[in-house]
Amino acid sequence: MSSPAAPPLWTRQHAIRCNLVQRARVIDAVRRFFRDQDFLEVETPVRIPAPAPEAHIDAQAAGAWYLHTSPELCMKRLLAAGFERIFQICHCFREGERGGRHLPEMTLLEWYAAGWTYLDLMRQCEQLIGFVADRLLPDGHLRYQGRRVDLAPPWQRLTVDAAFRRYAGMSAEAALDQGCFDEVMGLTIEPRLGIERPVFLYDYPARCGALARLKPDNPAVAERFELYIAGMELCNAFSELTDPAEQRFRFDAENRAREAIGKTVYPTAEPFLQALAAMPAAAGNALGIDRLVMLICDTACIDEVAAFIPEEL
Repeated sequence: MSSPAAPPLWTRQHAIRCNLVQRARVIDAVRRFFRDQDFLEVETPVRIPAPAPEAHIDAQAAGAWYLHTSPELCMKRLLAAGFERIFQICHCFREGERGGRHLPEMTLLEWYAAGWTYLDLMRQCEQLIGFVADRLLPDGHLRYQGRRVDLAPPWQRLTVDAAFRRYAGMSAEAALDQGCFDEVMGLTIEPRLGIERPVFLYDYPARCGALARLKPDNPAVAERFELYIAGMELCNAFSELTDPAEQRFRFDAENRAREAIGKTVYPTAEPFLQALAAMPAAAGNALGIDRLVMLICDTACIDEVAAFIPEEL
């Protein structure tokens, strides 16, 4: 008796065809939104000699250089060159990231605006998600994993410290001192955020904002926020640090932290640091396109919105 035939290699792609069509529509809507707001779409190199060092984000080596984890450094150099409103949709690479909401090669939307702060980006996030939802969802309402999420602005704003005190019974600084900040955030706090309506989690402890400006009236926190919808982190934004000396100090600190846990120490991104002195006050945001499509398609696993996953290659 013969063995049953193996399924065609493209079976999964057939099964998620509707999601891939929606993915294309999401990207088209995002581009239309930014064009309507007079943002210029740009392209920057994927392979760079020096990524921004962060203790818990690992760049994929590509020869003697690296595949970028974000287009941030090159895009900020464009701000320094006089480009005031820019956006980019590109693939980014982070070694070792694989799970239900993570791919080692992901699609990122990143944008910057001169003269803005993270508060301006909060309002623009409300507009962007609303714009996409109005064009792709039947009634403009998001339904995700059995829940209805109200997208009507304004969305909730919650400081990081308030979230730790409310959901974990400790301050954010205490969690950092005890070495459990990321664990408490991931296991206790994040699943409770944005369940009925989106939440901006903002004002991170200064130690959690390697490239963010510190708040002028409270330097203990960085002007950074993350957006959560239905318990899922969707984007990471901040008012940009523009002090080259302070940025060099923070890069060195991150590299020391990487060395202490046995990770690669990255070269210094000298062209970026030199350009930073000419960069205007600005704000920038990085939003995961894959996760946005997950929300639109009501899928719990990132594999359901990716044409190919690493295990198929």
